[in-house]
Amino acid sequence: MSKTAVSTDGAPKAIGPYSQAVRAGDYLFLSGQIALNPATGELMQGGIEAETKQVLANMTAVLSAGGATWADVVRTTIFLTNLGDFATVNRLYGEVTGAIPPARATVQVAALPRGAVVEIDAIAFVQGR
Repeated sequence: MSKTAVSTDGAPKAIGPYSQAVRAGDYLFLSGQIALNPATGELMQGGIEAETKQVLANMTAVLSAGGATWADVVRTTIFLTNLGDFATVNRLYGEVTGAIPPARATVQVAALPRGAVVEIDAIAFVQGR
């Protein structure tokens, strides 16, 4: 099985020793995205709604770079620093995931990089692309 890094300028550069995504066989594994602006590298301001929208935009860009869309996503994990934000994140997430949403876990964590309040990672099935 081959393994290939996937990257795009449409999402923030990795802030550590990892790839934005890795294609391995028929799967695309997206690293967790926080709400960094891809142009500036700065964390999006404006609270949970603004951060979630930026995270989803970043993920959409990485999916596209890997030849995938949200319809190909089979699994996600959402990390929140406050489960009280669940309803807002769930609403925005539901707007992008399509008719058959991926399997998902949502967990509350003590902290996220750069003081973010939400992070999402994903796995997409991209057979034959």
